[in-house]
Amino acid sequence: MKSFKIIVLLICFASTAGAQIGPSAKRIADVYFLNKEYYAAAEYYKKMLSISPDSAGFVVPYAFEQKMKETSPRKDDYEYAVYQLATSLRLYKNFRDAEKWYAISNKFTNPKYAQSEFWHGECLRANLKYEEAIKAFENFISRYKANDDCIPKAKLEIASCKYAMSEMKYPRMYKISRLSNNINQAGSNYAPAIGDSEFYFTSSRPIGSEGKNQVLDAGKGKPKVVKKETPYVNTIYAVGNDSPMADQVSIQKIDIDLKKMETAAATIHPNGEIMFLTAWGMDKENQKRNIYISKKENGSWSSPVAMGSQVNLMGFNSMQPSVTRDGKYFIFSSDRPGGQGGYDLWYAVLRPDGTVGNAINMGRKINTPEDEQAAYYLPATKKLLFSSNGRVGLGGFDFYEVAGDFVEWSEPVNMGYPFNSAKDDIYFAALDDSGREGYISSDRESVCCLEVFHVVREYLSVQGTILDCLTQKPLAGATITAVGTNIPQQSVQTNANGVYTLQVGSNRDLQIHAEKDKYFAKNISFNYAQLVNADTLLSAELCLEPMEINKPIVLKNILYEFDSAELTESSKVTLDTLFQVMIDNPKIKIELSAHTDNIGTETYNMDLSDKRAKSCVDYLLSKGITEDRLTWKGYGFSKPVAPNQLKKGKDNPEGRALNRRTEFKVLSDK
Repeated sequence: MKSFKIIVLLICFASTAGAQIGPSAKRIADVYFLNKEYYAAAEYYKKMLSISPDSAGFVVPYAFEQKMKETSPRKDDYEYAVYQLATSLRLYKNFRDAEKWYAISNKFTNPKYAQSEFWHGECLRANLKYEEAIKAFENFISRYKANDDCIPKAKLEIASCKYAMSEMKYPRMYKISRLSNNINQAGSNYAPAIGDSEFYFTSSRPIGSEGKNQVLDAGKGKPKVVKKETPYVNTIYAVGNDSPMADQVSIQKIDIDLKKMETAAATIHPNGEIMFLTAWGMDKENQKRNIYISKKENGSWSSPVAMGSQVNLMGFNSMQPSVTRDGKYFIFSSDRPGGQGGYDLWYAVLRPDGTVGNAINMGRKINTPEDEQAAYYLPATKKLLFSSNGRVGLGGFDFYEVAGDFVEWSEPVNMGYPFNSAKDDIYFAALDDSGREGYISSDRESVCCLEVFHVVREYLSVQGTILDCLTQKPLAGATITAVGTNIPQQSVQTNANGVYTLQVGSNRDLQIHAEKDKYFAKNISFNYAQLVNADTLLSAELCLEPMEINKPIVLKNILYEFDSAELTESSKVTLDTLFQVMIDNPKIKIELSAHTDNIGTETYNMDLSDKRAKSCVDYLLSKGITEDRLTWKGYGFSKPVAPNQLKKGKDNPEGRALNRRTEFKVLSDK
């Protein structure tokens, strides 16, 4: 299962294991591989290649490939061992070493290894080598001939690499810290959950001795391997009154009566009396995941009972239960029929006694042909967080957020870096109703296994003052709205001194929109460089221009070529300012007008002014303003604002200059 990173094994090799090389090592390695014991499989594929089992940090020596070809009795065995070793390491999440072995298998011409370059690219991406990964995926696309889903996946990986490079260049406002106490011990530690007064998590840490001998079977007529049972078993643990952030915490294994079963991914009902959990058998016959319910009786959890067919469907997996913080809905992940493919998110109405209604697929807005897992819903913000490996992201499973109410959902938004990493990021539990603080699990700092991290959303304080442009006096009651990527819409009003203060949870694409009745609205835009190093952003004083319907406003420095309607380049700069006014005030409709002095005939000037007004409108249309918001009119010299001649017919150049003007007026602001 992709969601449970539990492939941490302590293999007790027989005393004769060191002598098992060549064909014998291959048989044993294959049995381990078929049983998904990838750590052990890798050790035996190394034996096939006469490599020391201790290969942590292994660097492929110079000319290794040629040397192995010379000493290996069969080229096929050599290529098989290299590819299988790379694959075992990758599936064990040891991307560092897997990358090196795939770099060798990329050169193999046998079609059996045609996907090698795809997996090489995945390892490069997981190792933060995004540009090299893109090249690997592009090479794979150009060479791969099979008709399957690998090409679309490679294209998705390329898009993800490009997205990741951008995200890591401009980190988002989250503080992520790995728990450094005994919660993160040997094995995987994941699926944090918040109970009434306890912190729950799942761990595959050792729980006893090395166990009894266990027989691994590769199938009828195939070799069998005897090994010691692994002491690494998924189990639910609880931290009592200690803070999970403390240097040392008291951890207790939850006493759940499910013999020979592994348990994981618990969630606690808001009433604190009901636990839902995932469980599965350690033997092949009971490997399907099912969701169980346990109730608190006299301070202890009762023997769990499997949920009904609304949740658990024979022959399919159901796992990762989640209860909304208001106790109204039950969400889980399943590969049952009726989904989009892989694991989908499903939900059901949750009754007070823990029973549920029929499960409903959460739809294509959320689910993809790949896997969606580990959902968490915040009723206060109407936000759903979940993990997916089927969308553009940083790599592996990423967290995504959608807004909705179980009827309609917005498009999922990647939570970005550093909330997400190049590896798997999955399971979220909030400490508050808004989700500002909580816990996640991720293998970002581990070679193989999930660990628990504390996450806090940081906020940027934005302060400023709004003035009247004419009087330069403070404007009270102006509405200030923060807009931008991943910013929940929020508005505040200026106080009697024109001052506003608000907090935003994003450091990119930030705009402050200021508006007040009978004034032109304005936007202030901030770039990443202004935001990234600030915890408080003090904007410059911003003034709003008064707006009066049908009152002409002169656009200064609008000039035309002589005896022409063609705009000069400097005039376009002024019109760009008007364009911004139209953008900041999307409801206003305006008339653009042009005026002349009285040199020339009335007909000539009327025609020239009309063409000049239309030139201004055409320019704004070319910038994207729609026709329904613009009209134009030429007035010639019919509306002078100053005398063209002084007394006794003396010419008045200053007056003529004032009359040769371009104006706009607001016709409507509705």
